[in-house]
Parts: sequence; structure tokens; C-alpha cells
Amino acid sequence: MNLAQPVFGLNLDPVDAILSRGEDAVLAVITGVEGPSYRPVGATMAVFSDRHRVGTLSSGCIENDIALHALAALEKGRPVAVRYGRGSPYIDIRLPCGGGLDILLLPRPDRDTLGRLAEQRRQRIPCTLRIVRENGALSLAEEGGTGWDGAVFQVRFIPEIRFLVFGKGPEAGTFAALVQSAGYPNILLSPDDETLAHGAASGCATRALTAKLFPADLAVDPRTAIVLFFHDHDWEPPILADALSSPAFYIGAQGSRMARDARNLELEALGIDPAALRRLRGPIGLLHSARDARTLAISVLAEVLSVAGAPRPEA
Repeated sequence: MNLAQPVFGLNLDPVDAILSRGEDAVLAVITGVEGPSYRPVGATMAVFSDRHRVGTLSSGCIENDIALHALAALEKGRPVAVRYGRGSPYIDIRLPCGGGLDILLLPRPDRDTLGRLAEQRRQRIPCTLRIVRENGALSLAEEGGTGWDGAVFQVRFIPEIRFLVFGKGPEAGTFAALVQSAGYPNILLSPDDETLAHGAASGCATRALTAKLFPADLAVDPRTAIVLFFHDHDWEPPILADALSSPAFYIGAQGSRMARDARNLELEALGIDPAALRRLRGPIGLLHSARDARTLAISVLAEVLSVAGAPRPEA
């Protein structure tokens, strides 16, 4: 019997999976990494009493054994720490990366705390899950980074990158479909029915633009990327004017250098401060010469992710 059979797929969140299912579960958390690792410290996986799991903590080399230890932890009713790789007593299980991995198994994690965690994440509020090593007690804190704090292990949860995609035509629809397929939250906003239909067919949330304005009720936070794909560039200045006053970490607009220069002049005429204008990226994408919608979409996504991972200057 395959103890590590995924029930919902690897892209589903383990905490959400535990909350959505009624049976007993174990939350597995990586608490230490020595050398290279497929997943970072703080990564989680859920193992259920019916032997299904959600998530992964390696490239597939230890999940079956984690499931065995998780079921044993359910029987014991207390947290269990397991070491794999370098320094592990399980010499028959080797990590391809050659490093070491410490995993804490929490049987029957407190669902009330996990529910509050899920609500914080739904509202895109950063928070920290605190886990007492000795008894598995859970609590939430506003601050605290991932790692050990004495006998308490902390996992910092920050909102996923969210994409607000404005535009018309295949570039907008293709980019929205790409981020949707990658599992990122997104909304495709367009004045064009065909573009909206393209996004909806890919599972994207869509919204019709009826005016050349940034919707006032559209929430933007520091984990939001705003990307414009318009060939009719007159749509851009009023949308970008509001976008540039938002805390979005990435703001970019499709177009050549000539289109960028003309756009910047229009934004300056609207009174946009030069410092704010420097936040606007264009031409967008790591490959500035992309000539088709698919290449452009991949190029822009790569740029957004590279910006998201870059250190931010201190305020």
C-alpha cells in the first residue's frame, strides 16, 4: 500500500486540507535543514489517518517514511521529531542532495488555531504560527520569523504573491492564464469580452473594466503585482496613477521604450512624482525582445518573481 498517496494534489495547502477533512491528521513541519534541500525550513505537509497526504517535504524520497512516522505519532498522541540524511539513524534512507533534514510531526494539531491562521491568510495578513516542541501546543503571533525561538518553533506566513492583470488581447489573457496555472491568486481586468472569456476559460477571476480608472474597491497590499498589457496606451495613465500610489511591490506596463517614454510624459502631466515614476517598469520582462504572448508571459512572470525575491531597502 502506498502510504504517501496524494489525495488532493501537491499544490493544495496542508493547513487548508486539515481543516477541510474530518479525520485525524498530522502536521509535518521542516524545522531544520543542513546543506541543500528541496524544501525550505517551515515547509509543511499533512498526513491523514487514512494514509493520504497533502504536500511534500522532499523530492519524493522520504514521504512514505514520513507517513509511517506520522501514523505512529497519532498512536502516541505527542509530537515526534525525525531526522533524515546526514546524522540520521535511518541509514537506509538517503537524501539525494546529501544534506540533513529535521522534521517535527504534530498529531491532531489544534484546529481552532489553524482556523484562525487560515482566516489571517485569507485576509492576507502576515502572521506567525508558534509550535511548542514538547507538547505541540499552537498559538498565533503578529511578529516572528521562521525558526527556533528557544523550545518553540515558529513558521512565518506571508501572503502569496497576488497578480492584478489589466489589459486587452492575447498578452493579457495568456499572462493571466499562466499565473493561474502556477497557482497564484489573480484577477484579470479588461474592457474586452474576448480577453475576459480567455481568462475565465483558464479559471481566472475576471472583472470588466467600464472606465479608464483603477477600481476604487480593488485592494492592493505589499505582496501585489500590477501588470498592464494594453496596445491602446491611453488606458494606462489613469490606471497607473492610482497603482503608483499603492504599496504594490511590482508595477509594470507592456510596450516599447518609445511607448514607455510617452507614457511617462503623460504621467508627469498628471502630477505623478518622479520618485513614484521610477517604480514603474517598462519594457517589462527579462526578455525585452519577446515577440509572442507566451514568451512575454513567461518573461514577465520571471521578472516579477525575481523582484519579489530581491532584498527590499529599509524604510
